[in-house]
Order: sequence, then structure tokens, then C-alpha cells
Amino acid sequence: MLTKFETKSNRVKGLSFHPRRPWILASLHSGVIQMWDYRMGTLLDRFDEHDGPVRGVHFHATQPLFVSGGDDYKIKVWNYKTHRCLFTLHGHLDYIRTVQFHHEYPWIVSASDDQTIRIWNWQSRTCVAVLTGHNHYVMCASFHPKEDLVVSASLDQTVRVWDIGALRKKTVSPADDILRLTQMNTDLFGGVDAVVKYVLEGHDRGVNWASFHPTLPLIVSGADDRQVKLWRMNDTKAWEVDTLRGHMNNVSCVMFHAKQDIIVSNSEDKSIRIWDATKRTGIQTFRREHDRFWVLAAHPEMNLLAAGHDSGMIVFKLERERPAFCVSGDTVFYVKDRFLRLFEYSTQKEVQVAPIRRPGSVSLNQSPTSLSYSPTENAVLICSDADGGSYELYIVPKDSAGRSDYLQEAKKGAGGSAVFVARNRFAVLEKSSNQVLVKNLKNEIVKKSPLPIATDAIYYAGTGNLLCKAEDRVAIFDLQQRLVLGELQTPAVKYVAWSTDMESVALLSKHAVVIASKKLVHRCTLHETIRVKSGAWDENGVFIYTTLNHMKYCLPNGDSGIIKTLDVPIYITRVVGNNIFCLDRDGKNKLIAVDASEYIFKLALLRKRYDHVMSMIKNSQLCGQAVISYLQQKGFPEVALHFVKDEKTRFNLALESGNIQIAVASAKEIDDKDHWYRLGIEALRQGNVGIVEYAYQRTKNFERLAFLYLITGYLDKVGFMCNAVT
Repeated sequence: MLTKFETKSNRVKGLSFHPRRPWILASLHSGVIQMWDYRMGTLLDRFDEHDGPVRGVHFHATQPLFVSGGDDYKIKVWNYKTHRCLFTLHGHLDYIRTVQFHHEYPWIVSASDDQTIRIWNWQSRTCVAVLTGHNHYVMCASFHPKEDLVVSASLDQTVRVWDIGALRKKTVSPADDILRLTQMNTDLFGGVDAVVKYVLEGHDRGVNWASFHPTLPLIVSGADDRQVKLWRMNDTKAWEVDTLRGHMNNVSCVMFHAKQDIIVSNSEDKSIRIWDATKRTGIQTFRREHDRFWVLAAHPEMNLLAAGHDSGMIVFKLERERPAFCVSGDTVFYVKDRFLRLFEYSTQKEVQVAPIRRPGSVSLNQSPTSLSYSPTENAVLICSDADGGSYELYIVPKDSAGRSDYLQEAKKGAGGSAVFVARNRFAVLEKSSNQVLVKNLKNEIVKKSPLPIATDAIYYAGTGNLLCKAEDRVAIFDLQQRLVLGELQTPAVKYVAWSTDMESVALLSKHAVVIASKKLVHRCTLHETIRVKSGAWDENGVFIYTTLNHMKYCLPNGDSGIIKTLDVPIYITRVVGNNIFCLDRDGKNKLIAVDASEYIFKLALLRKRYDHVMSMIKNSQLCGQAVISYLQQKGFPEVALHFVKDEKTRFNLALESGNIQIAVASAKEIDDKDHWYRLGIEALRQGNVGIVEYAYQRTKNFERLAFLYLITGYLDKVGFMCNAVT
């Protein structure tokens, strides 16, 4: 489990992801509904009009709405933009367990302890159907993602599937067809808008949850008998397929994963379990020490899950989505869909190099975590977390590119991480003994070397050198001489990016980017509030990196800024001028064109290339308060003058840079006593008597003017002033 976000709060009973924004709703046992931004880790809003626990909550797919249901028998529809409850639906006579918007129609389905399921039209604010038949508390009810069906689970030990086709026909019928369809509905359903299609019996105790599969005719259910059951249905019947056993207490929630063949369940036994839906076996179990789990939610678009427990909630992923890749010259090698592929930057051609056979496994996170490449030997090292950390070595014949039938037996071995350190040598980290094994391409050990720090990962740092990463520091280690060439204290490093000339290195941690020299002399550190994902150097020595939702730059002096906002996370592989090459989470290569003017301009200033600066000023559209502020802050007011049209700002910049002529021109335009006074002071400081005189004349400051004439020897002007006064 990869935890992305965690909260501490009262017991969480309901959860819902927003389909497009990085938001999640959590309804609490205390009666409060919280809205969190799980990317930023911030509480956006709280809603607390319910009396007692709120057990159900759900975002609308397209409107700025969410619905909640609680122990006060009330269903409330909220507008989260206006931060208020729009209306309350009354009708249930006991606790409301779950609420859900329909994906297409203006409906809400609710399940209650009053043994009924109700369907409401939230536009007309009326109840349009009451589904009766359960004879105990109804613990959950939900719409089918595509068909006119509702599934419900009850403590009467049954799961029921309801047909609501008649309700849909009645709702969406054109006016001239109402009579015909009403007659048809009466014939088919006896005038009832929802009927029981199947009753699924098999659990020995009360059923707490039931969910439809997003695409297949399957249902999964979890109950107080500690079992998870899988059911299949067709047009005429439904039957039990299998039972998954392993939970040690009541199963509180269960669902199919949207993108993988797995089932996720949680329980009051303080665990979340992952099951293989095809083999019907347990894959993994995640436990908490003191918290019972109550509810699960899956993101409708992304590979994210959330679970609510006694002391808050967690947002998590089951597997990494970052593709393993390695850039070499004009190509990037990466793994996608169990194939090693390469992408040529110059031709933008993608080639399938060779299949990577990955044996069937009963655990998650078997996908490659890193990749290393030796161009002279055409050898590839692929590392994964399988078996506690292992590597596979492939020698790819030159003529195998594009042949999908080519498959070789990889040379394998155990190791925390592995990386090429020379043309035909690679280093493998042996964590248990804190040493590195240097091996040849036959996978034979040729050298062993103890490491200078407690290393948990190794990275390439030039021929014969390793960058060793510990929890709080990194060190560059020369394998030949067994010397530490440099050491630097850093936050826990996740990724390392070297500049093309190997003179600079960027160390990427969860929330920071550290820039250092090749000997790990610290240059600057950038702190980010959200996760840093990837980065690469451009040819000018600017580091371009991505967070979850931004592409940013970092100059050699530590200045940084935003280049672009991202809709989805990407992983930068190479930067060429204004073009950013990257991989997305599906392993697809993308080319993003960006405007590099801002950071190129700042870099030219930093390197004092004023000819380049002035050329950019004349030819580009660089403007805005941010650029002006930057120039002022960095001590370039004379450059800022070229951007400014506002006369007051021009006047201030002209005084700051000592450009008295522009200051005079701006003062004439402004024609304000205070500005003439300030101009006089600056002109006096520069010894420009003519402008001092002009400024005093414009402000009619005769005392200062007389004193100026006196000290400068203009006695005739002093006499003229005296005559004028008398």
C-alpha cells in the first residue's frame, strides 16, 4: 500500500472522491462532513448541519453538489461552492446508511434502517420510488454504473438486485409516448416502478455491503459471517460463484477495483485485504493496530482508493504508477505492458525491443522500479521489489528490436537495487551486509566492497562511482579506490537526475529538490508542499521538474517558478529547448511544448549576458508585475524600465537606477508635488543643478530655490527673486 494522504479525526463512516478535482468527502460519526484536498493535504471545508452520525456521502458527477444522509433520518443536498445546504429530503423513518447520485438521471438512492430503499428526484425534491422487501436494516444501496439496476445489502442476510427500468422509462419518455409506455409499464411491472430481479442468499449473517462490477455481470458482497462472496448474474438468474475467507471479524465494505482484476475489502478486524478476482485468492493484507475499518471508496478515474477507520481515513494506491525508464543519448528505454521499449527523441518513433517475461505472482508491486542501460553492450538491468528486491539482466541483440517473438532467459539475482557502473560491469546492493557486489555480464561477482554509509539504494554517479543513499544523507563512493568523494545531508532521496555534463546533480525527495555539484557541494534546496514526481536538466543548466500538478524550473542560484499547470502527473525524461519529453502513467511518450522565455531571461540576467537580455526584451512578450518585481529584487531596475508603462512605476525605477532623464519625463506626466520633490533630491545627489532648479520651480519651493542660487553663485537670480517678492 502506498499511502498518499492520511487524516486524524472522529470515526469516518462515509467517503466520496470528486471525479475531477483532488478532493475527498469524509462523513464522521460526530456529525461533521469534511472536504479535503488530498494532494495538498489541507482541509477545504466542513459542513455540520446533521444531528448525529453521518453515514453516507456522495459527490455529484458534474454539478457542484454532494448529498449526505445521517442518523437524523435526513438526506441533505449541498452546494459546495456556496458552502450551504440547498434542501433536505424527508421520508425515511430510521438511520440512513448510504446515499448515492445516479450517474445520468437526477436521482438519489438511499438505504435506511427502516428496511426500505428510496429513490429521490433531487430536481423536483420528491421521492419517486420506495423499494420494499428487505425485513431488516438495509446497510447499503447503489446504482449499477450502466444498467437500470440497484443492488442492496441487508442484515436479513440477503443481497437484492432491483430492476428500475420502468422508472427510467417513465422519467425520460417523450410527451407523445407517455400513454403507450405507461400501458407497457403496467403490463410488465403491474404499475410498480421498481421490482426485485434477484434475491441472493448464501451469507449466514447480516450483509453489510454489496457492489456491482464496473463492466462485468458480477456482484461482490461482505457480511458479518466474515466472508466475501462473489456472485454472477445473467438476464434470468443470479448465482454464487465463490467465497473468499480470511477476515477475522465483520466485513464492513467490499468493492471491485476499477482497473485491475482485484477485489478490495475491509473489516472490523482492523485490516484491508486485496483478493485476486480471477484466482479468488488473497494477495495482500494491510493492518492497523487500533482502528477498525468501516468504509471504502474508489476514485472514478484514477488509481486511488480511500478507507475510513476509527480515527480518520487514508487515501492510498495499491501499486506504483511511475514507469521505470533510463535515458541514453537520443533514446529512452522504458518498460510498458511487460515489454521493454525504446523511444527515439529525434524521430519520435517507438520501438518494442523485447518482451520481459514476468512470472505470475501473488503479490502487488511487481512492476519494475528502476532501469539501467549500458549502450556499448546493449544490456539492460531491470529492478523490482519482487522477492524483497531483485534484478533481471537482459542482453538485447541489435537485430531483435521490433521482434515481439524474441524472448531470452534473463540473468537474475537478489538485491536492493542494481545499476551499471562501467561498460560491462554493474553494481548490486546487498542490504543485509551493507556492501556492493560488482558483477560482470555473466552475472558473476568480480568484486565486493563495503559501503561507507547505511545504504538503502544506489545510483550511477559517473564511471566507477556510485551515489549511495541513506535515510538522511547521500554520498558519492569511488568503487576502485574505495573513497568517499563527497557527502551531503538531505531529506530521504527518491530519484536522482544528473546533468548531461555530469557536473550537477538534482536529488529529488518527497517534498524537496536539492541541487548539488558532482562532489555533492550544496547549491540550493527547493521545498514543495506537494509531491515532487520527476525532473531533467536542459542544455543551459536549468533543472526542469514536475510535482503532482505543476511543471517548474530551478535556476543554478535557486530561483524557481511555474512553467505550466498539469492536469495529470507526468514524468520528464528529456528537455530540448522549448520541448519537454515525458512519459505518462500509462507508459505513453508525450511531447509538451512550453514557453521557456521566463527562465531563459532570468538565466541570462544571472550570467550577466545583457546583450541577450536586451534582445529578449525587444523581441519577446515578457511582461507583468512578476518580472518587474524579480528585476527590482535582483538589483536590475534599469532593465525593469524597459517593461513598464505605468508612469509612477517608471518614475520609481528610474530613481532607483539613477536614470534622471526618464525620471524627469515621468514626473512631467505625473505632475505631482511629491514626485517633483523626490526628483529634486535625486538630482541634487547627482549634482544636476538644472534639474534641481526645475524641480524646485515646479513645486514653488522658493526657500530651497533661493538657497540653491546662493550656494551655486547665481546672485543675479537671487536678486531677481528678491525683486519679485518685493
